[in-house]
Amino acid sequence: MIQYIDGKQVRNMFVSGANNLKNHKDLVDKLNVFPVPDGDTGTNMSLTISCAIKELNKVEKDDIGQLGKALSKGSLMGARGNSGVILSQIIRGIAQSIDGKETLTSMDIAKALKNGSDIAYKAVIKPVEGTILTVVRESSEYALKAAVLEEDIIEFMKLLVKEANNSLNRTP
Repeated sequence: MIQYIDGKQVRNMFVSGANNLKNHKDLVDKLNVFPVPDGDTGTNMSLTISCAIKELNKVEKDDIGQLGKALSKGSLMGARGNSGVILSQIIRGIAQSIDGKETLTSMDIAKALKNGSDIAYKAVIKPVEGTILTVVRESSEYALKAAVLEEDIIEFMKLLVKEANNSLNRTP
């Protein structure tokens, strides 16, 4: 059982997630229908997270706080379109929550995701349900409940990904 992750694993998770988004940006482009089906959400999010990873790669140590700050700065500076700005705010909230930690438990991850959701909602003047905001909110709310029951990071993440996909399937 893995009860915590360290900075190296945080780095690897973000790099892996960025690669996954890049590999599936066309699919995400097709999911976009709000406010208009302009087909660029995946592209904008991929470009945004790519800038975050470039900034992350400048950090030599695997210090969780430094990694979070780099991701936050890179995503904000590289934010493209509405979806990129929202993604950068989610990352900003996560970074704020993990700052100063040497390791992260499933509860730390859940709280960070919830803070990311809260920050993103505050950054949008008129949040609309059925969007990325809904998926991050529902996922973070679920994460807080799941973290109480599941301390194993791998099992927790499996549950979280499943719920995120369920939330996505419930959105228009």
